[in-house]
Amino acid sequence: MVLPIVPYGTPVLRKKCAPVAGLTDSLHQLIADMFDTMAAADGVGLAAPQVGHAIQLALVDVRDVPNRPSRLWLDGQEANVDAFMPIVLINPRIQPVGPPSVGGEGCLSFPEIYGEVQRPEQVEVVALNERGEEYRFKAGGLLSRAVQHEVDHLNGILFIDRMDSTARAEVKSDVEALLAQTKASLARGQ
Repeated sequence: MVLPIVPYGTPVLRKKCAPVAGLTDSLHQLIADMFDTMAAADGVGLAAPQVGHAIQLALVDVRDVPNRPSRLWLDGQEANVDAFMPIVLINPRIQPVGPPSVGGEGCLSFPEIYGEVQRPEQVEVVALNERGEEYRFKAGGLLSRAVQHEVDHLNGILFIDRMDSTARAEVKSDVEALLAQTKASLARGQ
């Protein structure tokens, strides 16, 4: 089932999410619904707070983005990114690796708003999968950027917070308009 994606200005997007305590039928249903939602929105990532759940759960799928390459290492060996996708990240922990790079980002909670964000080029990840099994990988390129973006969501951090002052100024009017629209919708109880 496709879930509504909450827009910027919705309080849940600024919450530090609670760890997932255990796998339940409702969690598995949420994961399935989030995959449906991400696909319907043509996203490469989606975090639980974006659909109104303040828990440490995110999804990433960078297949179908040929113009933004991704890299993946499993057990120190480079691996096929597409064969590893899609991924479920439950209670993820990340460690940035390597120098920063600047790249364009958007966010499903910020429709049609894009900006340049500096992030570490690579990241080491430890998370639980949808079966509750711990797994580890190292990501580069778009996969690294997407994982960092989604893990930020789980900590109440948004991509606009990571923009430098120039990039933030370029999207300021669009962000302010979205915030005003969200506040008006929340005031009406929608």
